Amino acid sequence: MPAQDKPTACLVLADGSIFYGKGFGATGVTVAELVFNTAMTGYQEILTDPSYAGQVVTFTFPHIGNTGITAEDDETATPAAAGMVVKWDPTEPSNWRSTGELTAWLKKIGRIGIGGIDTRRLTRAIRQQGAPHVTIAHDPSGKFDIEKLVGQARAWKGLIGLDLAKDVTCAQSYTWNEVRWAWPEGYTKRAAGSFKVVAVDFGAKRNILRCLASVGCDVTVLPANATAEDVLAHEPDGVFLSNGPGDPAATGVYAVPMIQGVLKADLPLFGICLGHQMLALALGAKTIKMNHGHHGANHPVKDVTTGKVEITSMNHGFTVDSQTLPKGVSETHISLFDGSNCGIAVDGKPIFSVQYHPEASPGPQDSFYLFERFATAMKARQPA
Repeated sequence: MPAQDKPTACLVLADGSIFYGKGFGATGVTVAELVFNTAMTGYQEILTDPSYAGQVVTFTFPHIGNTGITAEDDETATPAAAGMVVKWDPTEPSNWRSTGELTAWLKKIGRIGIGGIDTRRLTRAIRQQGAPHVTIAHDPSGKFDIEKLVGQARAWKGLIGLDLAKDVTCAQSYTWNEVRWAWPEGYTKRAAGSFKVVAVDFGAKRNILRCLASVGCDVTVLPANATAEDVLAHEPDGVFLSNGPGDPAATGVYAVPMIQGVLKADLPLFGICLGHQMLALALGAKTIKMNHGHHGANHPVKDVTTGKVEITSMNHGFTVDSQTLPKGVSETHISLFDGSNCGIAVDGKPIFSVQYHPEASPGPQDSFYLFERFATAMKARQPA
């Protein structure tokens, strides 16, 4: 076999299935859960979304790399997803905002990419069998110990019971006042806001913080292990629970008592993704692992309170079991793909959360009303 045709990377599933391809980015071996994402753009935002920690992402859209890399699009300063799988080798960037190239960026952040994979076959396997445990390996010499790689995939314990929020949260508190991107200025900072908000960081995306700032919030971000006393010491007008990776029940061991303490203060509270799941746990509901999860930017969600349908961005492998919601907590949103829970609210109180990502704006503005609702709830509590 000619050297240029020799596989330099492989993807090995725990069931023994092997996919050979061409490696790019970092070299080495990574073990993780494999998911697929159906978004047609935004690969950089996906790879830097902390909610993808512990996961290798298969992109069903084949044109990956075409928009290049720009630091403005990073959702966190620390790399998140464990690696990426694509149909074709990454293309050269053709985008006026691009300041770098995907393969070089992956190498810099230490993440493995594999091209030349039959992503349709792989996606069908994920849908039919559930998100598998996999090992990905990139070695320019093309030498792989398949038996060892299969063993690593089988030995990996998976995401159930795994608290990953502690790995992606901030090391210390900080403040945020940058607002959403706008032409032609780009990202700008605003003057003092109208509301003091504490955001608990379980793996927060930067654009969520920008959306909070854009509706007038002065945001103080606290680490995931913050207590209710830590949160309330800032005398906030409202509390935000961020997105994040891993099993909500595992993170909930320390986060649920914090949330329950905050709930007693009767403040407006808003949660997204993992924050949504842990709010549900704090209220007495349960969460369950999904077969292959929801990952994409084209997920229709129905607001059952209004009948409105929103096109949303999603990234979650666990879901709230709507059958376990206690009395006084209502289901507000559902997925039109499978009927799974996508939102809850406490009856008669400004406490609500959603499973999807309104800040990602694939609609593009279908879901921004949630941030405005949070701001309105805080304004209603202020003196006239």
